Formats: sequence, structure tokens, C-alpha cells
Amino acid sequence: NRQMLSPTCRRSLMRHTITYMRIGIDCRLPTYRMGGISQYVIYLIQGLGRLRNDHEFVIGHSRKESRLFLPSGKPNFSRNELWTPCHHRYERYLLGLELSFRGFNVYHSPDFIPPMMRGARRVITVHDLTFLHFPEFLTAESKRYYAGQIEWAVEVADHIIADSEATRSDLIRLLSVPPGKVTSIHLAANPALAGEYSPESVRQTLKSLDLSPGFVLAVGTLEPRKNLPMLVRAYERLRRVHSIRVPLVLVGKAGWLYEDLFLEIQRLGLGEHVIHLPDLQDVQLAHLYRAAGVLAFPSHYEGFGLPALEAMHGGCPVIASNRGSLPEIVGEAGLLLNPTEVDLWTDTLYRVLFDEEMSSRMSREGQLQAQKFTWDRTAEATLRVYESLDES
Repeated sequence: NRQMLSPTCRRSLMRHTITYMRIGIDCRLPTYRMGGISQYVIYLIQGLGRLRNDHEFVIGHSRKESRLFLPSGKPNFSRNELWTPCHHRYERYLLGLELSFRGFNVYHSPDFIPPMMRGARRVITVHDLTFLHFPEFLTAESKRYYAGQIEWAVEVADHIIADSEATRSDLIRLLSVPPGKVTSIHLAANPALAGEYSPESVRQTLKSLDLSPGFVLAVGTLEPRKNLPMLVRAYERLRRVHSIRVPLVLVGKAGWLYEDLFLEIQRLGLGEHVIHLPDLQDVQLAHLYRAAGVLAFPSHYEGFGLPALEAMHGGCPVIASNRGSLPEIVGEAGLLLNPTEVDLWTDTLYRVLFDEEMSSRMSREGQLQAQKFTWDRTAEATLRVYESLDES
């Protein structure tokens, strides 16, 4: 009886008894939006392709997608074209019909809504529960989509992957998910943002954007959860109290309910000093991380917090909120603050910008912290989840 064996013996037995599996992974989202979840599924697939295993992986692409999200030279990976659009109100039913009779052992839905299908064990990834913590930060349409499906999704899923221990705890506490049903698996950074870049290439990007080194940087979709109006107020005080003249650079597309941010910028007379860059290429963003004086990340809530990890790879000191997953991602390499205390953010930004010893130490420790997160580790842990369902 496997349940009577020690955990070590069970793991050893599992390695020798795993059978061939046909694993489906939903990769439709990159066709519609290239955000953090899209990057997650793309780099997860690439990481799985680097692992040694005999399983067959069928990657679901939108029929509109011209790109191929498969690891090169891997005959056990194939493309499956799907007609069902992402975030359709009947997505779980339509996708379930498309996938029926495909012979999957496991089907992974990285955007948390599993198809309604028989025969396959269903794995979902839940990235955060913002819509439960802060429903006021969502549009009415988003509230209906997320809040209306999350309870069903976690109930029917055979296993749940969470991006962080914080999200795992939320699932257990807020949705009564059994602890044994959810596994925390950290993500990693976009390889383009984690690479090495010459100082000259960084200088060229700064010149093209009319920037000088040492600015305050904030990265992420412009939406209420990111708490950017508070950062703007802290920045205004930084200029007024400490006579700081470096700009605040906001990198990210306008999301939803963002109008208050720009109203606050205008109210405080900062229109010439806050720079919004909505459409940077990955390499340009990597260069900004390497040129910024500090990354300010004051989110009310994050399920993971990729910008903090990306900044640490680039040696950029990080000041982040002490909420959600950010403490476990940043660790002791950055400074963690209450996201509502404007004066504290102002004074901490000043210290990091002008204390060279502190800034250098945070840069070194951040780079070491960032090395703990790799896509190979993410893929290995995810494959263990898939394989655990084969013997459960």
C-alpha cells in the first residue's frame, strides 16, 4: 500500500512507475494578449521541452495564431488548433466539446478556467485572487467573468497550481480548497529581461527615449490594483521636500479604471515629470531596469510580481509593497513597505536614490535572489504535478 510508505520511498516508487501520458496544455491566450500569463505558458512549454521524459505534449493554439509555441526539435510536442476564443462566456463548454475524445490523460489550463470534459485529469493555474480581495478594482464585466467562475473552477479541477504561497493560502482560506489539492510553484523572468547587456546598448536605449540614468521606475498595467496614484503622490513629495529632479517613468499599457492616475498627475502639476511608456520592446525594458535608480512597486496585491523579479535580475534596487506574494519574491533583497504610507515611500525612495552603499548592496542581493527562480525549476515542479495525477 503506497500510503503506508515513507515520503522518500513513495517518490522513489513514483519515479519507477510513471507511465506514458498524453498531456494537453492550453496556449490560446498569447494570441489575444501578451501579458504575464501568456509569458508563463510560453516559457513553461519551453521548460518542459528541456526535460527528459517520454510523455506526449499537445499544445492548444488558437486557429488564428501564426506563431508556433513548441520547443524546437522535440517530436513529442505537437500543435492542436482550437476554435474557441479566450474569455468567451461559454468557453468551458465549447472548449470541452473541442477536446472531447482526444485521449488526454491530463489537460492544463494556465488561465484558470478548465474545459468541461470527461476522461482527463484537469490542472488549472490560479495566479491571484484580486477579484475576491479587491472587487472594487475590477470592471463590472471582469467581476462577472472571474467571480462567476472561480468557485466552479477550483471545485472541478483535479489539482491547482498557485504562483506563490500567498495565492495558495488565499485559495485555502477564501475558497476552502483542501491543502493537498493545491501546489505552489514559482514563476521565473522572461529570458530577455534576465540576460546580460552591454553598458553601450543601455546608453543607446536611454538616448532614444531621452532619459538619463537614475530615474524612478514603475512597471505594470495601469490599473487600480497597482496603487500608482499613491506612488505619484510620494513622487511629488520627493520633488517638493527633497528637491529630487529625476523623472518617474511608468512602463505599461493602460488597463482599466486608470483615469484617476492621470487626473492625479495633472492635479499635482507633474505632467512634465511623469513619463508614460506604454509600448516598449523586451530589450528596451531590460535596459531600463539596468539604468533605473530604483523600481517602485507599491501594489495592493500581487499573485507573483514579475516586475520585482525582472528588476532584481537587472541589478535594480527594489522597493515593494509588503502585501500578497511580494515578500516571498523579493525576500530580504529589497525593502518592503505598507502600500498606503505616502511619507514612508517618499523617504525610502530618497534613501535608495542617494545612499550609494545601500543601493549597491540591494543591487547585489537582488541579483542573488533572482537566481532562485528559473523556468527549468518551474517546469520540473509542474511535470511532477502532472505525473502525480497518474497515480492518484
